[in-house]
Amino acid sequence: MQRRSFLLAGSAAVLAAGCAENKPQFKAVDITGADYAKDFPLPDVEGRMRGIQDFKGKAVVVFFGFTQCPDVCPTTLGEIAQAKKLLGPDGDKVVGVLITIDPERDKPELLKNYVANFGTDFVALRGSPEQTAAVAKDFKVFYKKAELKSGGYTMEHSAASYVYDPQGRLRLYSRYGSGAQALADDLKLLLKG
Repeated sequence: MQRRSFLLAGSAAVLAAGCAENKPQFKAVDITGADYAKDFPLPDVEGRMRGIQDFKGKAVVVFFGFTQCPDVCPTTLGEIAQAKKLLGPDGDKVVGVLITIDPERDKPELLKNYVANFGTDFVALRGSPEQTAAVAKDFKVFYKKAELKSGGYTMEHSAASYVYDPQGRLRLYSRYGSGAQALADDLKLLLKG
């Protein structure tokens, strides 16, 4: 009886290991099947409504930020651009999308020029304050205006990216500062599958 239990336990371990090998080992947090952030219906800088369906066949990296951000936003967009380069020709199958959380200052022309610094295929989305709030809420993104002592204001906000596979399914939550190589490795896995 003891030998039979050992064999059954061994067989179960082999089966479990086999199943685990089929699941990609992402560096970002795997949120496949999440019931939020399914789409981002917002106008682009030309005024056309955009959403995940517009990027079918491409992996999409979505980030909420603003053009006057001194560090987190340009660093994140730079990492997306670098990850695309690390992928070589497959980098063309990846789109970076910036959703502004500061539509008051981030006018269409400013946004267009800003994202062009990171790549000609980056997309900027700018909704009304109400549209932005609704999409941010769906993504569970925090942001708020913070007055500066010197006058003016900045925006405090969550600093992670959301990654969609080429079928338009939300797959990954990539924390700020994970690096371009980690993102490229994850994108490579998504583009394969």
